[in-house]
Amino acid sequence: MVRNDRFLEKWVSYYGGELGLENLYVFFDGTDQKIPAFCAGVNAIAIPKMQGNVVETDRQRARFMSEQAAVLFSEGADMVIATDADEFLVADPAAGLGLAEFLSALPDRPCHSGLGVDVLQHMPDEGAADFSRPFLSQRRRGWLYSRYTKPSVITRPLCWGGGYHRVKGENFHIAPDLYLFHFGGVDRQSLQEISADSARTENGWTRHQLKRQRALERVGRVKARAWQPTVRFVRWMQTLCRPIFALNKPTTFGLRVVVEIPERFRNIV
Repeated sequence: MVRNDRFLEKWVSYYGGELGLENLYVFFDGTDQKIPAFCAGVNAIAIPKMQGNVVETDRQRARFMSEQAAVLFSEGADMVIATDADEFLVADPAAGLGLAEFLSALPDRPCHSGLGVDVLQHMPDEGAADFSRPFLSQRRRGWLYSRYTKPSVITRPLCWGGGYHRVKGENFHIAPDLYLFHFGGVDRQSLQEISADSARTENGWTRHQLKRQRALERVGRVKARAWQPTVRFVRWMQTLCRPIFALNKPTTFGLRVVVEIPERFRNIV
């Protein structure tokens, strides 16, 4: 579900190539939204704008998307993926499988998660992002952030919590070789533009955007580690460790673990 989102064209291009345009569903938050030409072939629908602040609309969106997923299951779907427009579920190229083939081979569980990789602009030596080129060809570092280890994939009707960060009443299962790349902080200039958008500030986005900008500065000071041993350790840690207030969410207890993203991912997204 989107509203004035600059990531959507890349989202449609990536998931359309992996899953087929006819299998994509994009809900535009507000009937005032114009459906762009690049959504041709996609199930693109404008709905009445959700009202409330960022927390309230996040919950409304999760309920709505859970209901839409249930409809798809009733029509014969065997798996439904929900992400934000700046989130890309990627199977490790080393596995030698496309996303659909990879997901189809997973064990039969209610939901599946990719390990969250928050891709941030490294302020000391990376310039503005070019949205027409693959992000991972321009960004070399990723923060293994438990907030983006989301149960994005469900195999039966379930209810997502706000932001798809959890599935109510279910555990999460982090699939080996599956990653959720989050690009919300891929470009500092974009973050600043969003922070200056009066429509967003009125809905309570200011705090969230300032937090993202601070993350760029803090993570930029962390030394990047080797990919393979680090993702193996962090996946193990997130599988076992839970915050007391949310036992069906992963955590790394505030550790900022940054990795060097391997060359094999460069041209995927």
